[in-house]
Amino acid sequence: MSVLDQAAETQVSNIEAKTGKTRDQLSKEILDLGLSKHGEMVSWVKSNWGLGHGDANTIVHVARRSVEDAPATSDPLDDIYIGSKAHQRAIHDSLMAHINGFGAFETAPKKGYVALRRKKQFAMLGPKTKDRFELGINLKADASHPLMAPVKPGGMCQYIISLHSADEIDDDIVAIAQRAYDAAG
Repeated sequence: MSVLDQAAETQVSNIEAKTGKTRDQLSKEILDLGLSKHGEMVSWVKSNWGLGHGDANTIVHVARRSVEDAPATSDPLDDIYIGSKAHQRAIHDSLMAHINGFGAFETAPKKGYVALRRKKQFAMLGPKTKDRFELGINLKADASHPLMAPVKPGGMCQYIISLHSADEIDDDIVAIAQRAYDAAG
């Protein structure tokens, strides 16, 4: 172990002593915030745990590195629905229960959403923010729903349905998804 590695380990041990939490507990708490920017995490650590900038910066680096070094999960959805977005997995599961009844299609997990395809992509679904889930619909025909908004031309889909809970999934949303599925052939 190099001198720099030893110094970093000593600093992390001191942070654990100051906060009364283990490295894993600190990392989990930081990552569960759902913040994406390093500076936001550092500011949160400084204000909530009373650490100085150097200690806060170090523990945020440790937390972020723990995610990068973690082995890939067997379920790609676990990587999408993590931290502050984990509760949105229920919306995903509810939608998929309806969509699976349509027939055969391919799922293609991406970094932040799941694409659904037949001959063409007909939908994409995933968390947009920690509070909002989006169902993107590829449907050339007109469709309307109070939770649905058209997307500007050139977007990845024609419509976005914004959901905040699985309870908002109604028969009309399922019917719109069915129309998109049928049109994707």
